[in-house]
Amino acid sequence: MSSSKISVGEATLKLLAEYGVDTIFGIPGVHTLDFCRGLGDDSTIRHIHARNEMGAGFMADGYARSSGRPGVCLTISGPGVTNATTPLGQAYADSIPLLLISAEAHSDGLGKGHGALHEVTDLNAVTRPLCALSELARKPEDVPKLLAEAFSIFASKRPRPVHIAIPIDILASYIDYNWKTIEPEARPQAKSEQLEQAASMMKDADNPFILVGGGAVGCDIKTLAERTSAIVISSNAGKGIMPENHPLSLGGSICRPESQALLKKADLVLVIGTELSETDNYIGKLEINCPLIRLDIDPSKLEDHYAAELKILGDAAPAVEGMIAHLSDVQHDQTEKHKRVATTKQAFKTTLNPSEEKHIKIFEQLKSTLPRDAIVMGDATQMSYTASFGFQIDEARCWHYAAGYCALGFAFPNAIGAKLAHPERAVLAIAGDGGTMFTVQEFVTAAELKLPLPLILWHNDGYKQIRDDMREANVPRIAVDGLSPDYMALAKAMHCLAIEPTSLETLSLAVSNAFEADRPTIILVREDSDWLA
Repeated sequence: MSSSKISVGEATLKLLAEYGVDTIFGIPGVHTLDFCRGLGDDSTIRHIHARNEMGAGFMADGYARSSGRPGVCLTISGPGVTNATTPLGQAYADSIPLLLISAEAHSDGLGKGHGALHEVTDLNAVTRPLCALSELARKPEDVPKLLAEAFSIFASKRPRPVHIAIPIDILASYIDYNWKTIEPEARPQAKSEQLEQAASMMKDADNPFILVGGGAVGCDIKTLAERTSAIVISSNAGKGIMPENHPLSLGGSICRPESQALLKKADLVLVIGTELSETDNYIGKLEINCPLIRLDIDPSKLEDHYAAELKILGDAAPAVEGMIAHLSDVQHDQTEKHKRVATTKQAFKTTLNPSEEKHIKIFEQLKSTLPRDAIVMGDATQMSYTASFGFQIDEARCWHYAAGYCALGFAFPNAIGAKLAHPERAVLAIAGDGGTMFTVQEFVTAAELKLPLPLILWHNDGYKQIRDDMREANVPRIAVDGLSPDYMALAKAMHCLAIEPTSLETLSLAVSNAFEADRPTIILVREDSDWLA
């Protein structure tokens, strides 16, 4: 064998580095040894040792959703892949560029049921419903082709997960490395005449609204709103694209009845980069009684259950710039719009339930504590539901709550991925006591990496949202009050710090100190604390 030859496993890592990948999350196994050959001291890729493949997938997801760059997860076949399917589902729901690369059993036995180690009769069938692309490399030359397709999906289409499986015999085979990166396809560009038409419709409207989602990241929504006097509402994925302190911004309040009532009075709605999901508005389908303009990179969104009068397929950021080019300065006096937005925001505070009132106190305190560009990862917990409308975010990609798939336990590993993508920025996680237990093992990962990550652990002794739902539905209270660990002792066992604040001021101090620590900090906040009453 020529000394210039390398294994397909090494070649795969080498090509990933050439595509710009600098971090991979996973757990080594007997089926990934040939991948590990490509992760030695001379590799430019760092391998992050997670404690469960679900955690690894969530870390890759957090890396990607906070940076916009693909997050990569590397697993064994079989249980490695099945453990990672929940992060795949989350990334699919939220349009996150996540690449799962896995080993697969020996080519000779695939689908034959011989009882091979980690055997699944059709591994790619497991992930195909959760991915834009899920394929098996049947020969070495398939690998660069599949990677080219993956990175093209991430760069030029709606960015959803990709799974590439490589059998262990293919991984171990040796090749002369001549693989090359492939320039991805260009994103579709909106037609100029459609942008001119959209600008004209916005200019002529008396009460236009703009609804933005994650697909609007990078768009100059502020200028577009100011020139058209449009009120802006976002999904969770769109929070901060329009600064939420702006007098035309209703923030991520698409879930609030007050904002929904205001939206009913619109005479034109421009929808940018969002599917208008029921998991953002909580009511299934919004009542919109006027023409819609839809701008999206996904053609299927232009023909779904929200019919549009004007359908614009294209990359959102240049399309918005094209609209702005057809608009002069402010079209209308905005005084009345500003009053309407301010009145609606004030109305949110008059209809809060007791838990939401406590959440808002914390968010207002955090707003005065966190840097403007701090990244906050919210888990599926009642605090995150309130944060959608009640936590002011003024920059894009600073608030992340995976409302669509709505798994549990993703926030802390998401925060690990975000911190590794942005080591210079403050990163904070928020999770409930129930959700925390899904990925609690990843505290060790963060401690090993010496990451200064605070987790605000909202403790209400179980699954309170489900308790509330059971009470309202007159359902017996089943399995929502499980025994919780001693989180102070658990933090110590996981090589982390822990504190239980006794006031809003000590909460701020705890968060500030956590950003300066050499390990994660669990900040335990009990819902029944006197200082939150």
